[in-house]
Amino acid sequence: MSLTPEQLAEIDAQRAATTPTLRATSAGMEGRLYTAHPVLDHGLVRVIDYMGDDAAICQAARVSYGKGTKAVSDDRGLIRYLMRHWHSTPFEMCEVKFHVKLPVFVARQWIRHRTANVNEYSARYSILDREFYIPAPEALAAQSTVNNQGRGQVLEGAEAARVLDVLREDAMRAYDHYEDMLTPDEDAGKLGLARELARMNLPANIYTQWYWKIDLHNLFHFLRLRADVHAQYEIRVYAQIMCDIVKDWVPQAYEAFEDYRLGAVSVSSKAKEVLKRRLAGETVTQETSGMSKGEWREFVEEWG
Repeated sequence: MSLTPEQLAEIDAQRAATTPTLRATSAGMEGRLYTAHPVLDHGLVRVIDYMGDDAAICQAARVSYGKGTKAVSDDRGLIRYLMRHWHSTPFEMCEVKFHVKLPVFVARQWIRHRTANVNEYSARYSILDREFYIPAPEALAAQSTVNNQGRGQVLEGAEAARVLDVLREDAMRAYDHYEDMLTPDEDAGKLGLARELARMNLPANIYTQWYWKIDLHNLFHFLRLRADVHAQYEIRVYAQIMCDIVKDWVPQAYEAFEDYRLGAVSVSSKAKEVLKRRLAGETVTQETSGMSKGEWREFVEEWG
């Protein structure tokens, strides 16, 4: 992770400052505020601000004032009920704002979650740093033969070295050209290309940054998809760190999320029938299941 001395000084100053408040705070999230958590080779995730806690979820669900007379155990049971029955608005009462530094190709996948407020670093006004995501050798893999969006066998030896060399060389060459196009040269009569045009030659593994603000309900949806073992590695590592942060922020809500979303599976009506038939002692094959080959493969991967 690359942070400038100015950024590190800003973080230290933010963490050192204390301000009295009457609003609800989360001890776990207070410990996370402003801290930069490294991701990949140059990326980071840090919490800039947040609103609400577990009690805010329960307060919204009960439409009451203050904590009332409910015990903590009642709050936990209510949160689990809300999660189990797919209630959404009580979880929307909590919000969080992240600062995220990530490769552009990860950002383009991330931005498909259109339920957040986003403000991205602008390469029209500023010059991007010479920072590129270069995968660790263990993250290099061939295309999966059964999943068009997935990875297969890990590349090793000379093939892995060749790919890493190509990634580094192409990224550096593109950035050299980017710098050259931006730089004016009065002696040669060169004006320097506008930043908004020069950026188009940069590769998708260059790093960008944004502020990303989202409510807890939609954050859980993001994490359910992106922290899943089937998600692309480069976005999954961000989601896993964010899971740890949310666990500190709203521990009761995260426990329910982990039980009913992250660690749970959903089945189709056909899969449910197959499971019932298996429990009754019947042998079921793909041909007798009513499933397609792809559905059956996924069912066997999950249930054996």
